[in-house]
Amino acid sequence: MKKIGFIGLGNMGLPMSRSLLLSDFTVYGMDLNKEAEMSFHQSGGTIGVSVENMVKQCDVIFTSLPSAKAVEEVFLGENGLVFLAGSGVTLIDMSTVAPELNIRIEDAAKKKDVDFLAAPVSGGVIGAVNRTLTFMAGGARSAFDKALPLFEAMGENIFHVNDQIDSGTNTKLINNLLIGFYTAGVSEALHLAKNSNLDLERLFEMLNVSYGQSRIYERNYKSFIANDNYEPGFSLELLRKDLGFALELAAKNDVELPLSKILFSVYEAAVMNGYGEKDMSVLYKKLSEHTSRIP
Repeated sequence: MKKIGFIGLGNMGLPMSRSLLLSDFTVYGMDLNKEAEMSFHQSGGTIGVSVENMVKQCDVIFTSLPSAKAVEEVFLGENGLVFLAGSGVTLIDMSTVAPELNIRIEDAAKKKDVDFLAAPVSGGVIGAVNRTLTFMAGGARSAFDKALPLFEAMGENIFHVNDQIDSGTNTKLINNLLIGFYTAGVSEALHLAKNSNLDLERLFEMLNVSYGQSRIYERNYKSFIANDNYEPGFSLELLRKDLGFALELAAKNDVELPLSKILFSVYEAAVMNGYGEKDMSVLYKKLSEHTSRIP
């Protein structure tokens, strides 16, 4: 039975690590939040293991981290995973970061003869809990095949994009760029509907069987807007961050995305107005509370 390390037991990491436990893997977990570690331990996971010992004991180590800074420190820091890992260990980052960081980590890992995959996920907390996540992995096919049973324990749509390490991240950024447009579209459409004396529940019933249907419409409306509850499944600030990475990718490839730049300014304004820590669907609430036109 493989021993798995898991660093980052947050909103996504905790249910993903629990899925590995449910599939009878031995999992060693680590997080700066001790309450998260205790929740993981109560689910059957092992805690209290240093990074150095985790690298020695585990065949595969996953990371699910909230920022590029955290990813860089965990992998490339003085006592980071790449520095401590030896040949035979597979390192897999499931965070969404700039593609350039994927490349830097892979370059460092290759010098240590360590396998590295960049495999961001889509599906949110609900997908993590229900084990229905989509994985978009970039990196060596041999490393992906080795990790496939682990991905299958956590999700149901598993893709090896190609051997280019940042290919999964590029795919995820394009995915989240679309999510940004969908979320803004749903927010403005429902704001218009509400101010046109339409019942939003009845509207959903009709549009859900029309071309206006989308998974983001269903997610944002049914799980958040209809309940006037915006506790984050995927925060608006995280979406803003990913849109920024997508624009950086476009600039790197000399691709002009004029509408995406306007979209990014919408999310920047929402963050500046204090909505960043709420779920991305809170953009609808911002429209309701700020009747002036979004810049």
